Amino acid sequence: GYLLVWVLVLANCMAVLIQYQASKLGIVTGKSLPQILGERMGSAGSFLFFAQAEVIAIATDLAEVIGGAIALNLLFGLPLLVGGLIIGAVSTVLLLFQGGKTHKIFERLVIGLLLVITFGFIAGLFMDPPNPLKVAEGLIPRFNGGASVLMAASMLGATVMPHAIYLHSTLVNDHYAHKAHKPSIKEMLHGSRIDVVWALALAGSVNIALLVLAANSLHGMGGTDTIEGAQHTISQVLGPTVGTVFSIGLLASSLSSTSVGTYAGSEIMKGLLHWNVPMWACRITTLVPALVVLALTSNPTEALIIGQVVLSIGIPFAVIPLMRYTHNKQIMGKYVDGPVKHAICLLVVAVIIALNLVLIVLTLMGKA
Repeated sequence: GYLLVWVLVLANCMAVLIQYQASKLGIVTGKSLPQILGERMGSAGSFLFFAQAEVIAIATDLAEVIGGAIALNLLFGLPLLVGGLIIGAVSTVLLLFQGGKTHKIFERLVIGLLLVITFGFIAGLFMDPPNPLKVAEGLIPRFNGGASVLMAASMLGATVMPHAIYLHSTLVNDHYAHKAHKPSIKEMLHGSRIDVVWALALAGSVNIALLVLAANSLHGMGGTDTIEGAQHTISQVLGPTVGTVFSIGLLASSLSSTSVGTYAGSEIMKGLLHWNVPMWACRITTLVPALVVLALTSNPTEALIIGQVVLSIGIPFAVIPLMRYTHNKQIMGKYVDGPVKHAICLLVVAVIIALNLVLIVLTLMGKA
């Protein structure tokens, strides 16, 4: 139902703050978060940090491959492993053409698809309007058993995305690297703030619209505990067009984050360990485990959720050093975070850690 609407809203607000902080660190220092970590940690610490970050990169690819494979299965009836291989091949090609004309065309195509999907889901809400009081009730923070905590952690991992924190601090500098006129730090921070808010507002709108649509139209119906079952029920209740939009949305979401895990893993490796590993080798490192899980799992939706929970557990490892560095005057100079902003950042970290601790305790007790 509407129980976890508040989780999506809160996770999106946290993601805006965290991603802006990552871009701020990169813009002000000219270095990525992994680079700064590599400068301040010993070789053993750097390797251990890299190991957990690589697990996060693999979990990212797992979500991408499984989500894309399910989408191709729903749209074209392809076996999951075949769909996973296609997603892996397409994302590898796009990764090798990173920054080229082909990749820019692909980016525009995905942005167009995401805009169509946003309007599609919003149209679905007008076709079957939700009860505003129930939506408002969903904004009250609460859980209902261990399964809802597990789902909340999955939503948090899918929204905040630790790999994107590492990567964003790199990409902001790449964005301005080849421009004839480089804006001032103040101008870049302003532009980054606008980009982050708009991007996450769009993503959050799609996620919340989908959750409300499902809660309103599918609540109480059987067979909706898997992605395939949800798509089938949406097609029956709201029509095949909305069901197809759901499947295309899943595919576009998978492809829009294509190879992000690999790219993040490569930057982490470079920053922490100073290893310049070929991109195709990094791709194999993250793609093969995802394909193995896809081949072995009997419940891809459950594997997808667990992968996103792993992302949630990995968030503090990225966020804690990020918040420390943006509050360090030696690193940030006059752009250092003030006490109020730092307090908000600490509160965000505390909420994320608390949710993960509750999830771990419930899992050990067998209640999640």
